This record gives sequence, C-alpha cells and structure tokens, in this order.
Amino acid sequence: MKIENEPIIRFATLKDLPFIINIYNQAIRSKNATGDIEEFIVKDRIDWFHKFSTDKYPLYVTELNKKIIGYCSISPYRPGRKAMETVAEISYYIDYSFHKKGFGSSLLKYAITDCKRIGKENLLAFILDINFPTIHILKKFNFIQLGYMPNIIEFSNKKCGHLIYGLKIPST
Repeated sequence: MKIENEPIIRFATLKDLPFIINIYNQAIRSKNATGDIEEFIVKDRIDWFHKFSTDKYPLYVTELNKKIIGYCSISPYRPGRKAMETVAEISYYIDYSFHKKGFGSSLLKYAITDCKRIGKENLLAFILDINFPTIHILKKFNFIQLGYMPNIIEFSNKKCGHLIYGLKIPST
C-alpha cells in the first residue's frame, strides 16, 4: 500500500461534510478560532455546503493519506451586491492534530492562486484577535489588517476583538 507524503487539495464533496464538521467543531471547542459556540452536526450544515460551487465560491479540502485534515472556503462578501462580486471571504481550518506542519499554509496558498480562475480580486478574512496562528499565516501571505473591532465577541464572560484582514490578489 502506497503512503502519500504530500497532501492532496481538491474540491469538497458531500461525503467530506462529516470530516469538515469534525474539524470545525474542534475550532469551536478551542474558543479562539471562531465565534460559533455550539457544535454542528451534518444536517445543520447541508444547506451551507450547497452554497459553494467549484466555479465561483469553492470549498476545498486537503487530505493526507486519504484522511481529510483541513478545509478552506471562499464565500461571497455581501451576497447579492453585484459591485462586490470580485471580493470574497476566505476561511480555513486544519485538524488540530495537524497544526504547525505547514498544511494551513499550503491550503491558503492554493486558494489564493485559484482566485484568478474564479474571478476574485480581493480576499477578506474575519478573525478573532486571539487567533495568533492565523494572524501569523495571513501576514505571511501579505494580508494586511484593514479593521479592528475591540471587545465585541464574548465567550463565557471573556471578551475578544474581531480583526479584518485583506489581500489584493496579485494580477501576475
């Protein structure tokens, strides 16, 4: 049996949804990577899954040795507003047992590169100000901080701020 050493990044399929939810629920439990506080089950996220499309707003997964270890979504920014169609929101999550191994960086790089194909010129990332690993990775890919809303998110009497990072997709 061949064991892969490199992750494979591909478009998500519905059969990947349980793995995507498991990874996202890890982020919820961490209380530093998302504003959601209640975990999801598959049926909660089916409509969410179907909002993605490979041609305009993709949902990617990264797998290693046939195991989903992360995912990344490109979502509409202010859906329905035609003037904003070249702007998208990017989010990504990596299984916590695969953190600090470069998988987040490779997934983010892949999604940024794919933005030309899907017609996105600007990416926005909305993150908690206590999510230092994501801040570090975004800066590595030349995202810049565009906004900050201090102390607007609350987890069990603990408050944190919301950051907005942006990237203008290089035209070359």
